Amino acid sequence: MKYRQLGNNLEVSALGLGCMSMSAVYGPTADRQEMVKLIRAAHDRGVTMFDTAESYGPFANEDLLGEALQPIRDQVVIATKFGFDIDLESGERRGGTNSRPAHIRAATEACLKRLRTDRIDLLYQHRVDPNVPIEDVAGAVKDLVAEGKVKHFGLSEAGVQTIRRAHQVHPVTAVQSEYSLFWRGPEAELLPVLEELKIGFVPFSPLGAGFLTGKIDATTQFDPTDFRNHVPRFAPEARQANQALVDVVKAVAARKRATPAQVALAWLLAQKPWIVPIPGTTKLHRLEENLGAADLELSANDLAEIDTEVSKVRVLGDRLPEAALKMTGR
Repeated sequence: MKYRQLGNNLEVSALGLGCMSMSAVYGPTADRQEMVKLIRAAHDRGVTMFDTAESYGPFANEDLLGEALQPIRDQVVIATKFGFDIDLESGERRGGTNSRPAHIRAATEACLKRLRTDRIDLLYQHRVDPNVPIEDVAGAVKDLVAEGKVKHFGLSEAGVQTIRRAHQVHPVTAVQSEYSLFWRGPEAELLPVLEELKIGFVPFSPLGAGFLTGKIDATTQFDPTDFRNHVPRFAPEARQANQALVDVVKAVAARKRATPAQVALAWLLAQKPWIVPIPGTTKLHRLEENLGAADLELSANDLAEIDTEVSKVRVLGDRLPEAALKMTGR
């Protein structure tokens, strides 16, 4: 496994593991002990960064990760997130966001218990709270850093002005947002600002929520509990139109003797040396396939071909439902 640096001094594996899908969102919850094995298998193969959030479950994913990583805690980087309005006792979702400083502290203490650790390596604000100045949020995390309970501060799906303001209060080590050949929005404003401020970038859904693997087409039936049923980009007609994007990736994969997933991830890794994608999976063979992308070299000609061909494709459909989109880029 190769390694990369987020921010000034957080070294992580070039590919992390997104753990959200292990506790629902993409369908029924996976078997807990099988997921414990998978998380440890990822570490055995060189993965050092594991991504979770209090809202995944809620709470179930952090609890799973805490069990899986407890024996190897000092060898890994744990990233989790606060910021949704969730009752910290019952796990009830009350809707909206909550980044009041007192709630951040209480949520962090609860995260520490579930993760069975005395510090969180990377703590993200999951979504910007329009009712709390970002300076107050950064200040609350800065206090937790001073106490040793948090090592690094991150923001998820934040706009560039919010990032600048937060960074002035306490250094932002990483920003997490969606980015892939299926969604290239960060290229316009976000990536230049991150490069300027020397902040790392952690793309989630680096495989386009599975679409770039080439295993999904217009006839695919998702489980009733799968969130993609509600995503405009995954409507059957959109999938049919967007297949042209997958065809580009498949063509390169065939020539490189790789899989479409590996090409999609290698393309991301080639964009900037401070980008660390976090593909998720519940299957060992997919984990191994994804990790193979770290060793796949795309030449300048390969990258130029991908850019040229992808630019001809007009991707159909929004990347998230309307209500979720309204919570991004603030």
